[in-house]
Amino acid sequence: MDLFVYGTLQSRALMGAVAGGQVADTVTAALDGYRIYPKKNDVVPLIAEDRDQTARGVVYTNLDHAQMHRLNTYEGAFGYTLQKVCVETNSGPMTVSCYLPPSSIQAEDGQWSYEDWQIHHEAPAIFAAEELFRHDPLPDLQALQQMWPMIEARAWANHRSGPSPTTQSYAAQKADMEIHMMRPPQGAFFRLQSIDVSHNRFQGGQSDRLTREVFSGVDAVIVLPYDPVRDKVLFVEQFRTGPLLRDDPNPWMMEAVAGMIDARETPDAAALREVTEEAQLSITHLEPAGAHYPSPGSSTDYFYYYVGLCDLPMEAPYHGGLAEEGEDLRLHPMSFDDAMRLLNTGEIATGPVYFLLYWLAYHRDRLRQMA
Repeated sequence: MDLFVYGTLQSRALMGAVAGGQVADTVTAALDGYRIYPKKNDVVPLIAEDRDQTARGVVYTNLDHAQMHRLNTYEGAFGYTLQKVCVETNSGPMTVSCYLPPSSIQAEDGQWSYEDWQIHHEAPAIFAAEELFRHDPLPDLQALQQMWPMIEARAWANHRSGPSPTTQSYAAQKADMEIHMMRPPQGAFFRLQSIDVSHNRFQGGQSDRLTREVFSGVDAVIVLPYDPVRDKVLFVEQFRTGPLLRDDPNPWMMEAVAGMIDARETPDAAALREVTEEAQLSITHLEPAGAHYPSPGSSTDYFYYYVGLCDLPMEAPYHGGLAEEGEDLRLHPMSFDDAMRLLNTGEIATGPVYFLLYWLAYHRDRLRQMA
């Protein structure tokens, strides 16, 4: 099949990830009577009829049945359907197929830039496509639409990952490790990923081929609200299934404000959003408090920590969270000294709060002087 594309699939790297390996050569083409618009609240474009405009793109020729099946999954989850169109090429008119959007998708005014998308969004788009097509069997279209926000969030976590300093630790190169097999992921929201991997050994040579299972989550922000004038902090209490499955008799945990970083969202923006959603607080200053892997032996999770300076006049606990997300939260304002007492008695039993309270203890005088 010959397919006209006008948006992100012009990227041969993304097209290869979606269609599955090498794709045919492209032919430059133009579709008269259509215009390319930015899609509302997204970074991808859509195409709509406009008799005075021309949509420019490329045609992939001779795509086979397997490639079209993958493309139909990728495009079909969001209601795009194949239709026949006639495009102009250097060799003359050509009848081809094209994915056209449903009428429910809204456009924005302005111009969509393929070059800008390539610079800022191509790499995570490829990560997302690679995760999708590791599934076997592929999810149905309804399931994929529900899964897609988390797939994109994990893709952006991969994209956000960067090298850490290596003054004492092993300075790894890509050739120092090899993933021999990556089995289909399990799970509809989070992922359990099984892999076979080997790596260089400190004393030389290569390790055995190791089978490992990894919990694949997304990057998250952890924020401890702190009033430096009143010397008060705020905790979030909520029910947690992890302690429940460990047979903890009390799975209600005292935690900091926390949440996942959405695709295309910065950690700072996610931190401010989560404090507003969970605790209805306005942060006057967001103080970065480090970032790390909480459990690198079994999880991809990566946490960005903050202390958020704010006004905490409240004395009694109050309720917060978003009902539409099923959140049932109780917020506990208390003095810093009372918080440390709860830490020492074990009533606070979550690692991020340990980290943030001891970080705050070290930086508390400086933050109080800033107030």
